[in-house]
Amino acid sequence: MTQPVTSPPAPPTAAPAPRVGFISLGCPKALVDSERILTQLRAEGYEVAPSYEDAQAVIVNTCGFITPAIEESLSAIGEALDATGKVIVTGCLGERPEKIMERHPKVSAITGSEAVDDVMGYVRELLPVDQSAFTGLLPVAAPGMRAGAALPAAQPLQPVIEREDTRHGDVFAPEVRLTPRHYAYVKVAEGCNHTCAFCIIPKLRGLQVSRDAGAVLYEAYRLVAGGTKELVVIAQDTSAYGVDIRHRESEFQGEQVRAHLTDLAEKLGELGAWVRMHYVYPYPHVDRIVELMAQGKILPYLDVPLQHASPKVLRAMRRPGAGKQLDTIRRWREICPELTIRSTFIVGFPGETEEDFQQLLDFLEDAQLDRVGAFTYSEVPEADANALPGAVPEAVKEERLARFMEVAQRISSGRLAQKVGRVMDVIIDEYNDNEDDAPGTRLIGRTKGDAPGIDGQVYLYAGEFAGQIKVGDIVRARIEDSDEYDLFGEVVERPEWKPNVPQLGHFGGH
Repeated sequence: MTQPVTSPPAPPTAAPAPRVGFISLGCPKALVDSERILTQLRAEGYEVAPSYEDAQAVIVNTCGFITPAIEESLSAIGEALDATGKVIVTGCLGERPEKIMERHPKVSAITGSEAVDDVMGYVRELLPVDQSAFTGLLPVAAPGMRAGAALPAAQPLQPVIEREDTRHGDVFAPEVRLTPRHYAYVKVAEGCNHTCAFCIIPKLRGLQVSRDAGAVLYEAYRLVAGGTKELVVIAQDTSAYGVDIRHRESEFQGEQVRAHLTDLAEKLGELGAWVRMHYVYPYPHVDRIVELMAQGKILPYLDVPLQHASPKVLRAMRRPGAGKQLDTIRRWREICPELTIRSTFIVGFPGETEEDFQQLLDFLEDAQLDRVGAFTYSEVPEADANALPGAVPEAVKEERLARFMEVAQRISSGRLAQKVGRVMDVIIDEYNDNEDDAPGTRLIGRTKGDAPGIDGQVYLYAGEFAGQIKVGDIVRARIEDSDEYDLFGEVVERPEWKPNVPQLGHFGGH
């Protein structure tokens, strides 16, 4: 007798994945923290909501460095609360929960900076993931925790909890990136050992804790293998990398590599990608880094936060190297004439006189820095500078800032004009087509002297290569014009990119 054919029982229908919104504020160092949280959200089955309307809860990664950043963070928290009613606050401002609770007492939870495990504990409590028969027995991995380590138990919602020892050091690299595939930030250390009078970063993020060189290099290796062509090395003080762990050695591809910036830079340069250094203090060993630039191993670019030029103001700021900056810059340019130097400055610091400010303007003229940013001094709660005498009136600060930027703009214009007529490597960040253009006719990119998001751009006409160039390609371009901040030119070559790392998948050689 023929048996009736029946369908197998349908598997249990999983509940829709909880949807979490995410707001990331602040510097690239905070961006890396956001990437780690997003990586863990995805690993545990959460979806990242593209808008408030789609979100069941929101994570806000805040900045607390200066007053405008604090206000921006508090505004974002309020907006997220109004939209969803469930907000987890993390990041620098999270180290000051009383300030958040004063404005927004209804936030669901607050954690400090780089507290991925803490954030995830609160997310699990607010939005539990459906534990199906197929996934419920899988272990949940927490960033920064080695295999076999027990997960921290979910804590009752409270403003702040104690940090875990695993939050620094040899942590898993994030898989979710908030940058385009062709460039990525690689954080080598967290925290800072300096006691600058205007800054509270050590109070927010603690003293410096460096990663082992092997961990950094394996992360960089995976990035380049996945198609990343530019690695931006960041820390609060990149020059001090490894000091806290006494430059100990760790394994990378069968070799022992010191946790020292010169050793790390040399190894990173061997991967075949662009390697860009940010937040480099002018320590003596930076001369060796500049030598690597002259040899073409890493990009001839330094972001050096100088802050001022008056020895008196620098002493009041408690900044190192007062009075020696110009000699250092001249020495670096003798070693590597192609070096691009970017810096930031504070105008109107307490006690800054017109004479001090004029010294800063004279320094700009002498140093001829390629890229310069500046902001007026503003009080940050708990910063030692708040108690200094000689507060500069706001109107004077703004007037000095305008004069500063006028000089900086003129210098930038002159430096860029020297590049007209040259053929330069340009990494493509986006398309810039007009409605009447064929696709891929106009492009926007950056030279080796331009960091993403903060420096100038290169506006290119693709010419005969229209439609052939992708975002992330590195092309050769003839520079035909310039203005105060940007360059303009035309693509003349589309060379094949060949890193020294086996590629995962097929990237067409570009």
